[in-house]
Amino acid sequence: MTLSDILHDSTTQTKVVADCARLIDCQVAAKTGLGGMALKATYGMVKSVGAGYIPSAIGRVLPEVLAALEPMWADGIKTGNPAAYLSQNPDETADVILGVTDRRIASASNGLVKSSYGKLRQSIKSDVEMAVPGLADIFAAYSVVTQ
Repeated sequence: MTLSDILHDSTTQTKVVADCARLIDCQVAAKTGLGGMALKATYGMVKSVGAGYIPSAIGRVLPEVLAALEPMWADGIKTGNPAAYLSQNPDETADVILGVTDRRIASASNGLVKSSYGKLRQSIKSDVEMAVPGLADIFAAYSVVTQ
């Protein structure tokens, strides 16, 4: 089973998206200090685009993220635990995820989202790295790993 296979079932896809949205909400809520305040304010502005904007955005980008992470997931399967493999390689995992979002944002039509992302992009990598274990756990919960 490939990592992208978790999206073939619409019910599972909905659950993955919801779990990812909760993970992002928790990650943002846990931020402290001036950087945390800036991130929370920006995230709040993006969420103000609409109640379903974040889950919708996740749903749009998730297929590309999973496809981009597929080689790492496959390497993790070889080691016996793909979720642990992603978690043990947060720098590389974050680079893959941010590469996808960078490409998506470059072609975004929503100026607020594009501007907000641009302001935070330099500092966001460490936030993505910190979220990798939770994200890997979400993927593992919905995938069937075969060796």
